[in-house]
Amino acid sequence: MAAFPFMLKHALFLRCLVIGWALAAALPTLGQPTARPAFTVVPLGVKGGLAEGNLSAYLVAAAGTTDFVCLDAGSLRSGLEKAVANHVFSVSADEALQHYIKAYCISHPHLDHVAGLLLNAPDDAAKPIYGLPACLATLQQDYFNWQAWPNFGDGGRAPALRKYQLRELVPGQETPIENTPLSVQAYALSHANPYESTAFLVRSHDSYLLYLGDTGADSIEKTDRLHQLWLAVQPLVQAHQLKAIFLEASYPNAQPETQLFGHLTPKLLMQEMAALAQLAGAASLHGLPIVITHLKPTPGNEALIKKQLAEANVWQLKLVFPEQGRTLQF
Repeated sequence: MAAFPFMLKHALFLRCLVIGWALAAALPTLGQPTARPAFTVVPLGVKGGLAEGNLSAYLVAAAGTTDFVCLDAGSLRSGLEKAVANHVFSVSADEALQHYIKAYCISHPHLDHVAGLLLNAPDDAAKPIYGLPACLATLQQDYFNWQAWPNFGDGGRAPALRKYQLRELVPGQETPIENTPLSVQAYALSHANPYESTAFLVRSHDSYLLYLGDTGADSIEKTDRLHQLWLAVQPLVQAHQLKAIFLEASYPNAQPETQLFGHLTPKLLMQEMAALAQLAGAASLHGLPIVITHLKPTPGNEALIKKQLAEANVWQLKLVFPEQGRTLQF
């Protein structure tokens, strides 16, 4: 009988040990991001030209809301219709356009990034368009001018219909996005220097998502704009607060540098990831989602770009290839 208390204590110890192991397994690893998503993303268009109904446009909302900002707007209606068909939205494409898209952030005014915005403007609801001053000036002067298109802006040639309020962003300064819980910071990019594009750093609480419009590599563009961007986001990468980077890879590696036109190849994309890894530490990039945008849909290009990216992925990045109308969460 004297052994009974010892056996009881031993059994209780083992039980506590098993419970401890179970709790430890259920908890996230210290310093790693939790499984709960911060952002919902609905790609409305993912290609880099040619595919007229599938051009750069990404809806981003704080997880659990339908208050979306549209990052670029190359294709809208076709993407919204696919999202409705995929049961992403329970409302019609028209209702999603008018009521779910609360604002636009336009990286640059090339047609493959603004065509959907222009064509759907007559049926859209009033909302702001955010961008750097040069981008907004082109929208107002070259599109919303009663020659290329009616003036849906709030300035320029009279009469201004004022459907869209053009809101200039100050580089590096955080700006709340109206009618959403999100805020945004803009950073200038070089897209066939001296032409300017934009990166948008979107924040929801203490989580961030980084979307880059079209951009060339610093080594080709002879600028340091990507380096300055990596400096700005490096602390967020180290703290696992940056949940995803949307970055283009338009052409395969064989594309001559003189015919890149301000775009990236897999080799150049990974060269930029090496620059970020040098600042943030290679371990910080392990598992970081990199959403590959703007693939040129020339026959054979996409499969080759994906293969070249996978072969060069020495930082164990999570390469994501978005599909039009299918939800992503980060």
